[in-house]
Amino acid sequence: MARVNGRKNAWMPRLGAGLLAGALFGAAALAQESPWLRPAAIPAPPDNQLTATRVELGKKLFFDPRLSGSNWISCATCHNPALGWSDGLPTAIGHGMRKLGRNTPTILNTAYNRFQFWDGRARTLEEQALGPIVAEEEMDQDLDELVEELKAIPGYVTLFEEAYPGEGITKETIAKALASFQRSIVSTESPFDRWQKGEENAVSDAVKRGFELFQGKARCVVCHQGFNFTDDGFHNVGLKGAKDLGRYKLVKVKVLKHAFKTPTLRDVELTWPYMHDGRYRTLEEVIEHYNRGGDTKVVDPNIQPLGLSKQEVADLVAFLKSLTGDPRPIEVPQLP
Repeated sequence: MARVNGRKNAWMPRLGAGLLAGALFGAAALAQESPWLRPAAIPAPPDNQLTATRVELGKKLFFDPRLSGSNWISCATCHNPALGWSDGLPTAIGHGMRKLGRNTPTILNTAYNRFQFWDGRARTLEEQALGPIVAEEEMDQDLDELVEELKAIPGYVTLFEEAYPGEGITKETIAKALASFQRSIVSTESPFDRWQKGEENAVSDAVKRGFELFQGKARCVVCHQGFNFTDDGFHNVGLKGAKDLGRYKLVKVKVLKHAFKTPTLRDVELTWPYMHDGRYRTLEEVIEHYNRGGDTKVVDPNIQPLGLSKQEVADLVAFLKSLTGDPRPIEVPQLP
């Protein structure tokens, strides 16, 4: 595998529409043998069911810098498939090279999220899709102008008609197409998954010990649950010096001050740096943070000192790395 900034790159830009559709509608259909395995069905709303044409249209829009006011920032600028669908930066860079306040979350398995964004301000992918586009500090694009710009491109007119017959190019269909592509980005089979299916030699003894710690002494499972390893909740994990109020800005409940959404642990090896402000570069640093019980007096009651040994930390890291899925190549699309 190639390397990006010195780390293994599990995503290479070469997957055609046919193979993407096959991965979406074929490979996902795995038996639900364990609560830790991804369900066969990818959820989608009734008015935006997944089709190959919708996914392909959304893919083109996702990689198209013309969705930004500057015409040089695309969704893929921050959500790069070669970087675990993130950007490898502590916090994102937006319009005018502005340094933003939060780490770019991966879009992997967002189809299964009950809330979108670190603070959960969007409930659907359709709602989420337009947020970064219109945000002045991110892509700084006027939606009415974007609609007219896309209408002036014959290739997009044809693609929208194929994907959403009779609906035309509107804010709503742009959001639906982008959401469809994001729903197609789902976790692939990992060594951990093969082990859960009964392949005992798929993982090392360290991984098996790490999984036991994950469910027990390390208390990770309190917040990281199910196949996507998230409770879809919001927690203050005790980050010293953090000023961002997080979920509290939306829900004025004291316990939600400095609380952020529990991220998925799928492909977590690829999505560094970690935490909402990207302060930690390694999984070892993250685990040691929780081993200390956080670094602030006010912290979620679930965050407690763990007393993990160096060997136990190493075993947890081994387990987390076993959640890295098989590479799924992605082909950067040719734009209309």
